Amino acid sequence: MKQNTFNKATILIVDDNQNNLKVLCEAIADSGWEILVANDGESAIEQAQYAHPDLILLDVMMPGIDGFDTCQHLKSNSLTREIPIIFMTALSDTIDKVKGLSIGGVDYVTKPFHTEEVLARINVHLQLRSLNKQLEEQKLDLEKRVAARTNELSQALHELQQSQLQLVQSEKMSTLGQLVASVAHEINNPVGFITGNLSHLADYTHKIINHLQIYRRHYSEPAIEITQNEKEICLDELIKEIPEVISSMEVGIDRISNISTSLRNFSRSDTSSKIEFDIHQGIESTLMILKPRLKSNKKHPQIEIIKQYGDLPLVNCYPGQLNQVFMNIVSNAIDALEQCVELLEKQEKNQVILTINIITKQQKEEYVTIRIKDNGLGMNAETKARIFDQFFTTKSIGKGTGLGLSISRQIIEKHGGTISCTSNLGQGTEFTIKIPVS
Repeated sequence: MKQNTFNKATILIVDDNQNNLKVLCEAIADSGWEILVANDGESAIEQAQYAHPDLILLDVMMPGIDGFDTCQHLKSNSLTREIPIIFMTALSDTIDKVKGLSIGGVDYVTKPFHTEEVLARINVHLQLRSLNKQLEEQKLDLEKRVAARTNELSQALHELQQSQLQLVQSEKMSTLGQLVASVAHEINNPVGFITGNLSHLADYTHKIINHLQIYRRHYSEPAIEITQNEKEICLDELIKEIPEVISSMEVGIDRISNISTSLRNFSRSDTSSKIEFDIHQGIESTLMILKPRLKSNKKHPQIEIIKQYGDLPLVNCYPGQLNQVFMNIVSNAIDALEQCVELLEKQEKNQVILTINIITKQQKEEYVTIRIKDNGLGMNAETKARIFDQFFTTKSIGKGTGLGLSISRQIIEKHGGTISCTSNLGQGTEFTIKIPVS
């Protein structure tokens, strides 16, 4: 009589009484379950570990290790602890039943057997085992899904944080650009006023000096008071030095004007659309702003800029953004050279020659390339592989955000171009930027 829905289930029957085994085997076989048989506890443990039955019918009173000890062995093994065990016993004492349940048994059947009862209990516990397996599988599946979702949320949060930091950085650059443009504009006004008046001052001074010289020619012997005053004010030296002072002022004003122009060109971030732009002008503006860092100072000797400019067409781009890329790369080159000098002995510091090479050329009329190379220490392969990663930096805390090169790559890719790095320890570092002309 088949009364179960688990025809593929395997039942291990453990009993030293052959009559009991015969009765149980016939009843269980008739129900369609697979059967395994053991006559003692030791062989039951071996078969359970090897065959992994779905349920065990375990006699309590057996030679050698009894049913209770056998159950404890099975429950202590990770391979067999989940197999449900139904004890078979002629004992009716409640204490023995409690003991069997406390060590891991799930049920009891009492001898003499009522086969229908045994089969019903087997069927119930097979169903419970199946449900427990399904529940465990669903639990594991849910845990995996929760872990995957948690990972997705964590990744999304990380990307959001990065985007926020990049946005803050971009807003800072935009605000800085506006501030620089405003400062440049404010500088231009007084510079223009001074420049205009200097030319008049030079003309007036020339006329006054010329008048004094005419006066001296016609009045070679002036009054004593005039002669004494000429000596007190060192008139001859004034006549010589005033034009020189005016000339140096003109040079200074030109310098201020060039800086102002460079600041204005560098900060061209007010264009919401691409415009045609002279790449060399952007590079020169960057170098002008960084000029104080290139000069000889306590950290390093003079850094020489070697330019090999090709004949480039105007490039359709966002000038302020490209200038930011040039600024990031040249600033990093200066940092690398400063770090190189720090490792040298005092005598070597005075002899070392620091250079940054900037090479530009046009490729096949469609692209322009800008190569910026320093002769610093270079990088190892591990560092080079991560330099474009967001927040990666080799600088100490407070000296770098790890966003400069990451943002630079985004800017270049936004222009439909590429940026790459070549570097080896002891051979310096070279960045190559390739952007389309239009």
